[in-house]
Amino acid sequence: MNHPFRIIPLLLKARRPSRIIDMPALKETFWLRKGYEALTFFGFILMHSAEEARSMNENRQMAALKNHEMIHLRQAQACGDSWLRFYWKYLVFWVKAQKARSRLKNAGYLLNPFEMEAYANMYNLHYLDRFTDGKATGWKRYASMSLDERIQTLTARRPM
Repeated sequence: MNHPFRIIPLLLKARRPSRIIDMPALKETFWLRKGYEALTFFGFILMHSAEEARSMNENRQMAALKNHEMIHLRQAQACGDSWLRFYWKYLVFWVKAQKARSRLKNAGYLLNPFEMEAYANMYNLHYLDRFTDGKATGWKRYASMSLDERIQTLTARRPM
């Protein structure tokens, strides 16, 4: 049985984002909602199954998803090198984007600047190479946009 407190050991092992080179994938289904493939959690990648986690850890056919999660790591570095600041900003962006939920299902997630940067660049496996300090800051461009501009950017990228 999956239990919510299984993440406590992960919290105790958490390190500053700048001290993390690679994030291991782990099976942890309680915190990962249906419809999502992975979740960055304090330097770990949570996944639905042990096989998916093993596949990601062995770099088999999951390079784009791994890159998406690594972008979140670099975003946390850009947020004062703090997981707490990253998650706080993530929550604030999510709440603000919820205003558009009548126009877009899952607006809090899809219009979150952190997710917009990660999705826009997940297939560019060299995206993070362009940041010499290691910090991904493309989310700041999305954060400066209005919700309408974010929706337009999102729909231009993929039909809804």
